[in-house]
Amino acid sequence: MYRAIGMIEIMSVAKGIYATDQMLKRAYVDVVSATSVCPGKYIAIVQGDVAAVESSINAGEASAGEYLVDSFILPNVHPGVFPAITGTTEPAGTGALGIMESFSMASMITAADAALKAADIQALELRLGRGLGGKAYFTFTGDVAAVEEGVEAGKAIALEKGLLVDTEVIPSPSDRLWASLV
Repeated sequence: MYRAIGMIEIMSVAKGIYATDQMLKRAYVDVVSATSVCPGKYIAIVQGDVAAVESSINAGEASAGEYLVDSFILPNVHPGVFPAITGTTEPAGTGALGIMESFSMASMITAADAALKAADIQALELRLGRGLGGKAYFTFTGDVAAVEEGVEAGKAIALEKGLLVDTEVIPSPSDRLWASLV
């Protein structure tokens, strides 16, 4: 199991591909995602042991230069983050619905990690940039108190960087809304 995840968010596709190459040459990490996203940005997410991820992200940041938008390194990442990024989560049941939205994809991943560690919630989806104008959102479920606790924990992270768009807690979502989310 991977212990760390890291990401760079770059405002140039060409520079993003170059930086990703430098990241992979610097340290042995696995690529979770390396792709262009709206609006013409590029993200590279890597996973591996903590030292390798740190080395890789440092190389990516240096290579990105003035094109770097945001980045992070999360040692001991919550295991619910990976399936949420890849959209492979299947909720065990439905409860309240939490939604967090950020201007930064990197800050949303760190906010999602904080929410998952703070409360007994289940990740649904961590959508990064595609069709969102470069923004990101995280949806999750649990009982109302846990969802509220998760929102507050994640909100604190996104507010730290000044990149929070909005958060919502829906105590009892419509069944038809659930059908559109999963």
